[in-house]
Amino acid sequence: MTALRRQWTGAVELDVDLPDGATVRALAYPALVGRPEPGDRVLLNAGALLMGLGTGGYALVVALPDRLPPDPPQALDSRDAGHLVKARYTPLQPILLGVDEEASPHREVMAAADDLAGLPVVTADLHSALPAILAGIHADAPAARVAYLLTDGGALPAWFSRTLAGLREHLVGTVTVGQSFGGDLEAGTVHSGLLAARHVLGADVAIVAQGPGNLGTGTRWGFSGVAVGEAVNAVATLGGRPVGSLRISDADPRPRHRGVSHHSLTAYGRVALAPAELVVPDGLAPALAGEVDAALAPLAARHTLVRVPTDGLDAALRAAPVALSTMGRGLDADHAYFLAAAAAGRHAARLLT
Repeated sequence: MTALRRQWTGAVELDVDLPDGATVRALAYPALVGRPEPGDRVLLNAGALLMGLGTGGYALVVALPDRLPPDPPQALDSRDAGHLVKARYTPLQPILLGVDEEASPHREVMAAADDLAGLPVVTADLHSALPAILAGIHADAPAARVAYLLTDGGALPAWFSRTLAGLREHLVGTVTVGQSFGGDLEAGTVHSGLLAARHVLGADVAIVAQGPGNLGTGTRWGFSGVAVGEAVNAVATLGGRPVGSLRISDADPRPRHRGVSHHSLTAYGRVALAPAELVVPDGLAPALAGEVDAALAPLAARHTLVRVPTDGLDAALRAAPVALSTMGRGLDADHAYFLAAAAAGRHAARLLT
């Protein structure tokens, strides 16, 4: 390691010189490998970097071979510190305290929790929708307590997300569910994560979306965000109110994502068996609005299509505490995408009145 770059919650960015003289940008999670210092030798996993994958383009620090990380504060020979094993059977599997485990301070609350009591829950298939949904909620309900459930379809460590680090002061907490980890609370399932958001964090609204770095193969079913449909089912099962944020764009160069993305149509049209309120923003360009209406018409048999006014949402998006970006496109380059997410947030906020 030659230089420390940026730091944010749970992550450290650094420069590493390779034996061949090249320098690469790397990322370390101190909770897993220790805190790198200039001069340290580092063992890197450079697969994603070499393949040119998106979401940062980092080599990832696997270990500091000459200096072990500190021992955990509590011995791992009991369940007192938790027994949720995440990233299971990988060399860096962390063992964490689940919000509903016997040793958790929230055990009594979680053991009794079985209902969301109408909690509005906004579901989205991309992590980039999170700040826009939050902006829409706070545009109309600035005091609303919003929790975020980070599912495991993308990055597993919540620490990877600079967006999430920048939103910490605007959320009541993050629950990492399934194989994801590093949130304020850990949960084994989306169901327990939703109950924790409602009964432990005291959220008025929850947002469910995968972390950054989603997986997609270009096929109907080969996209990690299809799991958003299962999130709708979980919200409905627990007595919450699912609000679907639609992936809408007239800027994406791929035809399958123009209008309403085929991933939204699959998640809500095929995977979500429970009804949701799917939000359609007003103010779309006429041609795009026509494409959206035509694509959503078959979904109206199961879901409620809700048209939401968008006055004031552009200003709310521009005032977001973090930069807005999806697939490398900012607010002005893909305005309809962010507007649709903000409109879903606005609808959830209006359900609170």
